[in-house]
Amino acid sequence: MKQRNSAILSYGRTIRKATANDVSLIMDFIRQGRAKMIAAGNVNQWSDKHPSRQTIEKDIAQGASYLLCENDTPIATFALLAGPEPTYSYIEGGRWLDDQPYYVIHRVASVEGVHGVMSDIIAYCLSLTSTIRIDTHADNYPMQAVLKRLGFNYCGIIYLEDGSQRQAYQLSL
Repeated sequence: MKQRNSAILSYGRTIRKATANDVSLIMDFIRQGRAKMIAAGNVNQWSDKHPSRQTIEKDIAQGASYLLCENDTPIATFALLAGPEPTYSYIEGGRWLDDQPYYVIHRVASVEGVHGVMSDIIAYCLSLTSTIRIDTHADNYPMQAVLKRLGFNYCGIIYLEDGSQRQAYQLSL
């Protein structure tokens, strides 16, 4: 993967790596994301304790946490991690598109009222890798719709460490 600390996107948007100083901001984005999910009927994907502050701090320490900014103001967060993802080793009711090396997007959250966040995140990720995998809860209809619109293929069901099911998607160029 080509290393970048920041990238310029459309509409004055940029992406930069998050730092330890951004943890509280990211946790606020997570809180707002959780509220949006609940309002859309997805009450089970993120609990009050997930994603945890410890998980966000670990993402940052690994250099895998990013902020999408608009005119230098952060508006969204996500984690981009190199595969293999342990929970992706078994997939039920389908299969991955290929066995190529891939990156995984996790923990996407944004402030209320912004649009085009996933398009910008995917554009950035595709500048670094040609294969992306992502999973989401069956009740997360907004995320499923945007993944389909962005060209992701539904691949099957994966299971998280706690046994929870997630719908798995892949985009491979």
